[in-house]
Amino acid sequence: MVVRKVSVRNVSRKKNVEKKPAVKKMEAKKPAVKKNDAKKSEGKEFVILFQGDSVTDAGRNLAKDFNHDLGLGYPYLISARLRCDFPEKRIVVLNRGISGNRSVDLYARWKVDALNLKPDLLSILIGVNDTWHEFGNRNGVELPRYEQFLRMLIEWTKQELPKTKIVLMEPFVLNFGAVSDSWLPEMKERGKIVKKLAGEYGLMFIPMQSIFDNALKKAPGEFWLKDGVHPTAEGFQLMADAWIRAVKEWI
Repeated sequence: MVVRKVSVRNVSRKKNVEKKPAVKKMEAKKPAVKKNDAKKSEGKEFVILFQGDSVTDAGRNLAKDFNHDLGLGYPYLISARLRCDFPEKRIVVLNRGISGNRSVDLYARWKVDALNLKPDLLSILIGVNDTWHEFGNRNGVELPRYEQFLRMLIEWTKQELPKTKIVLMEPFVLNFGAVSDSWLPEMKERGKIVKKLAGEYGLMFIPMQSIFDNALKKAPGEFWLKDGVHPTAEGFQLMADAWIRAVKEWI
């Protein structure tokens, strides 16, 4: 009987030839990023700054949240409306109104409370205390000096922040409460100054006095202002609506 020898060498070769099928590694697919989403995430915040006196301040809690408390006035209403309508624009609203301020007080804190914040859009409402403080304790700001300080604020801002858009709101009163007849001529002149400066520097002007005067056709003064100076909730809404109508094209 003949016994055939099997070559171990050949067997090993056959084993080497029989390769296991390659297993492909499954890589998790990264979620596709939409172009619009990328733009949103990379987009710059659009900062709106409101400056003024107690009408703008509207009860802000300065001790609790200086940066984010908008008070309960027109800046708060404007912020809610714009951020709701345009969440993709990353709007940030800042309120730096301080109760009792006159134009000279605004100028004194302008660098820290305006220029350093680098707003894209700056809204200014100042002037009623420049009159009120004169009749109350003879510490008001005369019309020529009022114009001078407003002009300096505008020019300073344009020099430091040339791309910032500026809105000038006309100071206003209604003749009741804290307001007397003697206020009216001076307040009218302040409104003329603000309108003139807006035209001279190419700024947005919002005629708040005529807006409140026209509102008297719908309801008495007490409906819109608490004391002839400070707005009610309805008065603040009137201001917010007028501001948004005028400025929305800049947002």
